[in-house]
Amino acid sequence: MPSTRRAARLRMLHWTLIFSLAISITGYTQRGGEYETGPYDVDTAWPLNVCGDGFQIGSVGGVWAQSQDRVFVYARGCLPTAKATGTILPERNASGYSLSAEDPKMFPRWDHVLMVFDRNGKMVESWEQHNKLFVRPHRVVMNPYDAERNVWLIDDGAHSIYKFSNDGKKLLMTLGEFRVAGSDKTHFGRPTDIAWLPNGDFFVSDGYTNTRVVKFNKDGQYLLEWGKPGKGPSQFNTVHGIAIDNQERVYVGDRANSRVQIFDKNGKYLEEWNNLRFPYYIYMSKDQHLWVGDGYTNKILKYDLNGKLLFHWGTFGSWPGGIWGPHQFSVDEANNFYIADVHIGRIQKFKPKPGAKAEELVGQRFEVPAK
Repeated sequence: MPSTRRAARLRMLHWTLIFSLAISITGYTQRGGEYETGPYDVDTAWPLNVCGDGFQIGSVGGVWAQSQDRVFVYARGCLPTAKATGTILPERNASGYSLSAEDPKMFPRWDHVLMVFDRNGKMVESWEQHNKLFVRPHRVVMNPYDAERNVWLIDDGAHSIYKFSNDGKKLLMTLGEFRVAGSDKTHFGRPTDIAWLPNGDFFVSDGYTNTRVVKFNKDGQYLLEWGKPGKGPSQFNTVHGIAIDNQERVYVGDRANSRVQIFDKNGKYLEEWNNLRFPYYIYMSKDQHLWVGDGYTNKILKYDLNGKLLFHWGTFGSWPGGIWGPHQFSVDEANNFYIADVHIGRIQKFKPKPGAKAEELVGQRFEVPAK
């Protein structure tokens, strides 16, 4: 009997230590709950509905927080509000609705495509004058080395990339040909993302149809490209995101191959990280960690630049704070986190919890100071 009681005490001590370690790792100390939103609380009042009664924002392809009061949202129009179904899913997948759909019944109401919101969720701009240029909005990005904060919009349905002034009044550059796919120096096959070098050269991940990365100079002149279909080194299957570290290594989200491939700035293959279920978005933080939004697990994952998984959070769901398709995310100067939920059709804002650990928050993106 004494040996039995001693074994029981040892087992209890064992599980107590494991539970204590779990708490110390996650920082989670409240009773109950599941730590669904990680180090954040969701701001359910942000943004305000801009589509009107009976409608909601359509599939959100892109989000970029220039600041707390200038959050760019690139969405696919407005859709009738999803009805409650008694499950965690709405009645339809919003990402199937765009002007590139073959069935006109899948066309959304085509307004409120590029919007800008302030910290209170109030829309301060809507670029309705440019709606005719858009077909299937994919990403909104800014060159971190550009103090003018010009806005780049990637539209994979239009096979085009647009560079606008920050206020949207001037279209400064167009790459690709509207609705014309191709794989030469002047055309794209559903491009998906852009990343810049300090000298202004930039890389386009191209894309859903094409299987390549294309490099341009700061004026949009073609320099080089690499990639072809397949599963081997320098081969791709859905080139869905791109990021660059401070050593000018190029990270490419090879989505359907469930990996990230890494190259030098001239396209030389260096290495790859496998076993990422479905990398929708890759994001290089200022502190040099690669954050990945996974479209299968609906998690936000933090890696060091050796590919070691350090932390993750996120739970699949359509409720506030759940994630269904982390297509792009961004962080403002106050560490608020914004995510484009592409499948459910919404944009969410998360605020750091009081006392949240800095290493668990998605790091801010590097940018030069504005003029």
